[in-house]
Amino acid sequence: MSAAGRSDASAPAESLAAACRAADFIRLTATADGDALAALGQLGAALRATDVPFHASVTRVPGVTAPDADCTVAFGAEGADVALTDGPLSATAYTAARELGVDPDPLLAMAGAVAAGFSPGGDAPFYSEAEPLVTRQSGIATPVADPADGVAHTTLVHADVSGDPDAVRDALAASSVSEVSDDEDDRRRLASLAALWAAGDASERAARRVERALHPHAGGPFHTLGGYADVLDACARTTPGLGVALAIEAARTDEAPAHADEALDAWREHGRAAHTGLRAAETARHDGLFVARTDDAPLATVARLAWGYRSPEPLVLAVDGEDAALHGDGAADIATQLGQATPAEAVGRRARGYLAGIDADAAETEVRRSL
Repeated sequence: MSAAGRSDASAPAESLAAACRAADFIRLTATADGDALAALGQLGAALRATDVPFHASVTRVPGVTAPDADCTVAFGAEGADVALTDGPLSATAYTAARELGVDPDPLLAMAGAVAAGFSPGGDAPFYSEAEPLVTRQSGIATPVADPADGVAHTTLVHADVSGDPDAVRDALAASSVSEVSDDEDDRRRLASLAALWAAGDASERAARRVERALHPHAGGPFHTLGGYADVLDACARTTPGLGVALAIEAARTDEAPAHADEALDAWREHGRAAHTGLRAAETARHDGLFVARTDDAPLATVARLAWGYRSPEPLVLAVDGEDAALHGDGAADIATQLGQATPAEAVGRRARGYLAGIDADAAETEVRRSL
């Protein structure tokens, strides 16, 4: 039995940099989310720039056994020589990279923070450097300019048309917005339509959640920061090897990400699978808990979308086979508790939790018991 959960104090950036300086070989691990992936990319690029050998991996529940490494660093999980669990992780990694003497990428750091649920602001160590590189504009936060592609595949919004670009085009045409140009009025109209589609008959929470996808920061290699964050999440959850390569390349500010097209393909597939999985899920509602039983879908994303756009309850459990994802009030603590009380491996951070090695019935029973 192994469990990884939140910590009240993450290792500071200075300690992380010091540990990296003292090691001849470093193993980096990260949980499968955009913030942890961005953090891994920042540090991995810094190690590459300073000629420190390392190995990097992203898994839902990171393992920390690495006898061949002088130092293990875990982004988003406990148990390593250096464990970072307080977010945004990408902010700590950005500062650590600076301590190592390299120029980290502020846009990657900010995208990681957005993926973690933080809003860009002046209190972030990278904000002053990122701010001149982005502009606020009307519209929707997606990684592509095509509105049908963006609205269909973004996982910042969930609506009846989500996951189906043809359905989005038909809906736009029905609203006399068959082709949206790149001017302010058209972006504003598109945002209004997307907000109406998402908040229509959904939970009260949906109207608040959809606001995070509107009025985006435009700029960077993926059109908007919100779109960049969505791509990072998608790669971390469905194509982690690609995600590692993308994040390390992106952190090298003198180069454009070589895997951008592959990452967008992964983002589209991730969006289709998440939206389709949520619509097809067998659902149940209990006091304080909404359960979605799905098949072959990215569970953490399904749980987040269900919590934001479908669930009237404060906590969502998404289950599939022998994996389970939690999102909402107490998700991290509950995942950690179940990791200690059952044979499942667990990781939890902020409003998210993940369990590997627990069947659907047991997950539902144990979570209900913990409430």
